[in-house]
Amino acid sequence: MKPLDAVHVYLIDLQDRICAALAAADGGACFVQDDWQRPEGGGGRTRVLKNGAVFEQAGVGFSEVTGNTLPASATAHRPELAGAPWRALGVSLVIHPGNPYVPTTHANVRYFEARPEGRDPVWWFGGGFDLTPFYPFDEDVRHWHQVAQHLCAPFGTARYAEHKAWCDRYFFLKHRNECRGVGGLFFDDLNDGDFEQCFAYQRAVGDGFLEAYLPLVEKRKDTPHGEREREFQLYRRGRYVEFNLVWDRGTLFGLQSGGRTESILMSLPPRVRFEYGYRPEPGSAEARLAEYLTPRDWLAG
Repeated sequence: MKPLDAVHVYLIDLQDRICAALAAADGGACFVQDDWQRPEGGGGRTRVLKNGAVFEQAGVGFSEVTGNTLPASATAHRPELAGAPWRALGVSLVIHPGNPYVPTTHANVRYFEARPEGRDPVWWFGGGFDLTPFYPFDEDVRHWHQVAQHLCAPFGTARYAEHKAWCDRYFFLKHRNECRGVGGLFFDDLNDGDFEQCFAYQRAVGDGFLEAYLPLVEKRKDTPHGEREREFQLYRRGRYVEFNLVWDRGTLFGLQSGGRTESILMSLPPRVRFEYGYRPEPGSAEARLAEYLTPRDWLAG
């Protein structure tokens, strides 16, 4: 099987498995599938679960798209590829639970291939997963990072620390001077070593997501909450919107490359609120979140 075909088969299966597991965690809710084609080349299938018992909205999308010229967001760090035809495959998901005590989460695994004129094809992998709690629990954050550390272990002693730090840097709202959440893993432009080694790491990250996330859902989905917690959740979702529309390279790439807007913006929460000058009450559970929005070694001690 050709490398590109192997990635395709894996990603299609990953989307199937993640959707099946999330539907089961929600009590049997159904994803609605939206198949689409892109005029410039390629297409995908976007699956969305709405108003479930656990998940207010969960979107899991697969795409395989092509183009004749890489957009600026993809060549900012690789100017030598400007103007090259390209192909991109990926699975991306964002989950917005209904209960404020269940964290929001995002995961993505992707493969890029560019074919600059007169040169060999250039390929790389990217992806990761990160967690955005509103009412964080130390044991939940440790579990999340323990899974990340464990899946990184076969790929070198430095892999977890490097990609954890990369996640902290990437999911950072510079205009707010705070992290989007408690991090996880993030990597891009991965092509060191051979293809099989890099592909194996992508699979480890993709397969590790459910192991990291589902136990948190099961533990927190029935936690009692009221209007105060819900209003804080909706307010903090605003930070998610800010990051995705201002800083996220994937959103910019999708829009600049003529991608399907509805699928690109499925990452946004179904309900959100903004409030000018909001400050949580000092000493409150809401104020406590700020302690978690700075890079930290969650596995120390």
